Amino acid sequence: MKKAIFRIETNEPLTASVWRMTLAGETDAITAPGQFVDIAIDGLYLRRPISVCDCEEGRLTLIYKVVGEGTERMSRMAAGAELDLLTGLGNGFFINPDMRRPLLVGGGVGVPPLYWLAKRLLAAGLPVQVVLGFNTAAECFYEAEFRALGCDVTVATVDGSDGVRGFVTTAIAERRLDFDYFYACGPLPMLRALCDSVPQDGQLSFEERMGCGFGACMGCSCKTRNGSKRICKEGPVLEKGEVLW
Repeated sequence: MKKAIFRIETNEPLTASVWRMTLAGETDAITAPGQFVDIAIDGLYLRRPISVCDCEEGRLTLIYKVVGEGTERMSRMAAGAELDLLTGLGNGFFINPDMRRPLLVGGGVGVPPLYWLAKRLLAAGLPVQVVLGFNTAAECFYEAEFRALGCDVTVATVDGSDGVRGFVTTAIAERRLDFDYFYACGPLPMLRALCDSVPQDGQLSFEERMGCGFGACMGCSCKTRNGSKRICKEGPVLEKGEVLW
């Protein structure tokens, strides 16, 4: 974990409620896709945890959804403003050396951390399939960005307004996607449905309300076969086989 001051370069809406912010600052503590940062907002006691969408030396991309006072304030921040960040938080995704055909599954604001992961997997010479799930076409984002990387992308919307009608599990079944390992990030019902519907092993990144964000308060614990694990510290990425639903 490292505390640093970042400068906002851009802050723009992707949908009516989802925003993308790029920042300049010291990124050396961020080492793996799936990690997150904790952002201090003036006047608010708790920091806001936001997953890392992309990271290059000295440049950070965050995608966040406006759901409360903290993120609403973030959406009004202009280029040039500074933010106090804790970086390098959480246990991120790792590349399974035995897989050959990875599948990335993202639901809603669970999509962003899969983008940097896709770049890592493609750089390792692996073909990457991606399934993105949303409620409606108006909420869809980052399909074009994944396609630009060279990923095979499938979109699923609950109301059928874009792509496959239904959930990510519907799209996986209908397209008969051929994969031997998966990575997923999204709401808990999506993660559980995915684990129940496919026999393949994989890694799950959990979205959980956090207090401290670095393992001190024990407020985001999850039951596993190896005892309770803190989503902010031992997670947010856990392996499929260790999670007790």
